[in-house]
Amino acid sequence: MPAYKAPLRDLHFVLNELIQVQDVIGKLPGYEEATEDIFASYLEAAAQFCENEVAPLNRSGDEAGCQFDPSTHSVTTPEGFRDAYRQYCELGFTALDCDPAYGGLGMPRTLAFPVMEMLCSANVAWSMYPGLSHGAYAAIHAHGTTEQKDTYLPHLVDGSWTGTMCLTEPHCGTDLGLLKSRAEPNGDGSYAITGTKIFISAGEHDLADNIIHLVLARLPDAPKDVKGISLFIVPKFLADGSRNAMHCGSLEHKMGIKANATAVLNFDGAKGFLIGEANRGLACMFTMMNAARLGCGMQGLGLGEASYQGALAYARERLQMRALNAPHSPDKPADPIIVHPDVRRMLLTQKAYTEAGRALTALLALQLDIEEKHPDPETRQDAADLVALLTPVAKAFMTDNGYEATNLGMQVFGGHGFIREWGMEQLVRDCRISQIYEGTNGIQAIDLLGRKVLLDQGQRLRKFTRLIHLFCKEHAENSQLKPFTEPLAALLKDVGDVTMHIGMAAMRDRDEAGAAASDYLRLIGHLTYAWLWARMAQTAAARLASDEDGFYQAKIETARFYITKLFPEVHTLIARIKAGAGPLMTLKEEHFF
Repeated sequence: MPAYKAPLRDLHFVLNELIQVQDVIGKLPGYEEATEDIFASYLEAAAQFCENEVAPLNRSGDEAGCQFDPSTHSVTTPEGFRDAYRQYCELGFTALDCDPAYGGLGMPRTLAFPVMEMLCSANVAWSMYPGLSHGAYAAIHAHGTTEQKDTYLPHLVDGSWTGTMCLTEPHCGTDLGLLKSRAEPNGDGSYAITGTKIFISAGEHDLADNIIHLVLARLPDAPKDVKGISLFIVPKFLADGSRNAMHCGSLEHKMGIKANATAVLNFDGAKGFLIGEANRGLACMFTMMNAARLGCGMQGLGLGEASYQGALAYARERLQMRALNAPHSPDKPADPIIVHPDVRRMLLTQKAYTEAGRALTALLALQLDIEEKHPDPETRQDAADLVALLTPVAKAFMTDNGYEATNLGMQVFGGHGFIREWGMEQLVRDCRISQIYEGTNGIQAIDLLGRKVLLDQGQRLRKFTRLIHLFCKEHAENSQLKPFTEPLAALLKDVGDVTMHIGMAAMRDRDEAGAAASDYLRLIGHLTYAWLWARMAQTAAARLASDEDGFYQAKIETARFYITKLFPEVHTLIARIKAGAGPLMTLKEEHFF
């Protein structure tokens, strides 16, 4: 597989031309120094780090994996990981979008998200170590006491400590109401945490001096179900330097992301400290979980990009058969496979999903910056509502598409794609978990339809669809954009109709919502991508006069491919939604032979 090359040209297009990031963040207090030049310098530095430091460790890390020593309960990461992590910290990337009050650089998320994408493309297993730490930083920053912030945030910001989130137990994953981990008061303001957590990404390793675990557990008098869960800070090493009463019991043997230490953690009366209100731990943890869900979407995007780069390079070099109309390379024994329509179908599917995903993450990053910094409360709320609505879409739609993209990349290689030395099958294996963890994609679909659409009678959805309606209305007379705006406007009406249909059906039978959820999320995903592709086509068309390298023409052609070849899936999705729950629920359980 060829070396990873950061897609800086497309990143600059999305940031500076599509969402025009400087026009927005330049007016947000605290981001005055985040100029276009600053963006460019950080993106270039991140690109060099990803291309030269972490990407070369991707295959070797997968081959070696993490090594667990049961005698010391310690974990050794693959060779080169520690040095790369140290360099990452020295470059300041752990501090990039963190609060300057704790040593952060105070940069916007619209800069941090592209850096995250590049890391995921270069080495997704490595990227999870700083990624989980940033989630712990965000949770403590949002919900911690002044003392907790002063104690933990400076170390998380400079990277000398890392963090995790500890939710899942052997008997409960999605249903956290079944959680059994206990927290007994010690009488000095701390708590003794007892229980076992599994599937803990970056749960034990040798990259940093300390690991700060955020652990969900129950107080003795806690209510049952999720209303009785509290969140605790449980450091691997306590303030006096002593080892806390918790240890790594083992590492999971996994299909992918083998270079990330997915640990079983045993807490044996470990000292923990309540963060946030008692019995309100899940609400605190959602600060971290929502960030992690966007991070999962970024994994689908990053791995899809890496697979596309590998498949494109191979398709240009691999000679097989002749083009159907006439030889493309008559001086060679066969033509490169990129001339064949079906290979182009696969490459364009990868390209279309990846570039739309990049646009979506930039849009969401900008909304997060607006939500945090904008002086107008109504504007902040609108941004928060858009992020809430589209977070499950970003997590599920982007990871489903990323997995399809990595599979297609492997397919372009044919039999060579199935062989480990080419690196394409690793991308498939690494991407598969992104559809499962941080809430399976089925859970994301239920969250979108149940909590984000039906629960508020579609208020968030209407805010979003109004943006699309206004775009279609503004460009209704633009003949160049009609191939994009007309199907988009038609789907906009269909989404309104099908949402009403589901809502009415679910009032009679709640299974109707559950049966429709996954198809509905994909429908909203296509609505989102079609809008973004229409916007990208409009942006590119306005710049064709300066199109020296064909970049803008390629944007328009990719938009046309998306709207004609991928977007029509919406008709199948609507038909499946309207088929209802009957085909799923009428078969008796005992008849599943």
